[in-house]
Amino acid sequence: MRPNSQALKHKPSHDTEREFGGTLGAICIPIFLPLTVLFLICVSRSPEASVLQWPPSLPSTDQLWDPLAPVVLLSWIALHALLYLMPLGKVSEGLVLRDGTRLKYPINGFHGLCISGVLLMLLVGLGAPLGYLFELLVPLAVCAIAVSFLFSVYLYIRSFWAPSCALALGGNTGNPLYDFFIGRELNPRIGDFDLKYFCELRPGLIGWVVINLGMLMKEVELRGSPSLAMILVNSFQLLYVADALWNEEAVLTTMDIVHDGFGFMLVFGDLAWVPFTYSLQAAFLVVHPQTLTSLGAALIIALNGIGYYIFRKSNSQKNQFRRDPSHPSVARLETIATATGKRLLVSGWWGLVRHPNYLGDLLMALAWSLPCGFSHLLPYFYVIYFTILLIHREDRDERQCRAKYGLAWDTYCRRVPYRIFPYIY
Repeated sequence: MRPNSQALKHKPSHDTEREFGGTLGAICIPIFLPLTVLFLICVSRSPEASVLQWPPSLPSTDQLWDPLAPVVLLSWIALHALLYLMPLGKVSEGLVLRDGTRLKYPINGFHGLCISGVLLMLLVGLGAPLGYLFELLVPLAVCAIAVSFLFSVYLYIRSFWAPSCALALGGNTGNPLYDFFIGRELNPRIGDFDLKYFCELRPGLIGWVVINLGMLMKEVELRGSPSLAMILVNSFQLLYVADALWNEEAVLTTMDIVHDGFGFMLVFGDLAWVPFTYSLQAAFLVVHPQTLTSLGAALIIALNGIGYYIFRKSNSQKNQFRRDPSHPSVARLETIATATGKRLLVSGWWGLVRHPNYLGDLLMALAWSLPCGFSHLLPYFYVIYFTILLIHREDRDERQCRAKYGLAWDTYCRRVPYRIFPYIY
């Protein structure tokens, strides 16, 4: 049912609250995060692999560029754009927008992952040197950063032709620096091609596991076979990516899709930050091989399994409750009514902590770092960063839920006092 014109007239078209440090953050983050990506890649390839070494190990000008890098990057993005458009899988509707409409999205990311895997195996079978990705890491990252800036400029400019109801509440402040960073338009599309949804789980996320595979092949070139540590890192992270794409429909209710505009923050995160920092463990292991005992490997596998179980079970319970609260698997769960008509879970996984999926995420993140040993800090960058990210995201969730649900949220917080870590936080 479409809202009436009077209701739409009174809906806000912007939000005065600014996140990520406001204008200062919008200036500093696009400068320092790209430099951080290049710094971390260079450190992972250096013999010392020390993030505290000063002056840091910096690449020469020649190492920043390879004419093959833009060809590989743009071909990869074009491949996944083509796979996105193929009539594979089902089509789902997103949440209701401010103008009362619902956008349609193709749920075919897992198909894209499988087709990419087949193509990669064919290339390896034909003798393509996939291990050369190790040498291309820095030039590829430079190109991904450049594409992120150019794409973000395009998104910012085109947003001025979008109707006000299509703008993100938090990205329409009138401050050009902040709006460029946070994103003005909520769901920018070219025809039916949704640019934000495409970037969210396609080229960057699948690119991450391709980079991991390239690091594994480089290790085979150097040592004749992949190490157990490298196999574990590749396997754990492939499972994570495959799970995200298998459950792609769930992304339609996430903060990135529902709330955040599509600007530099998400573009850079999707296309540069994810593939080139999440693959640091694999890149580290190429230069710094580690030996794992059978017991150590078994404990790490168990930790990843526990984390994945918590992550998947809690997300599945939430998604099932959103789709059908009367389903037998969730019908008996205790809930709290809210003024919006929605109900908040206070039992099951979501009665343990407010974000059990984050708890599972962090246990898996630790398991991905442990195969790299304890002699260097660099492989633990991901788990440290991800802890900070999820605590910040939880705080954003908290503020939005309190504004949305009011007194019901306060009641929920009293019933479920711990946010991520039971009895700790």
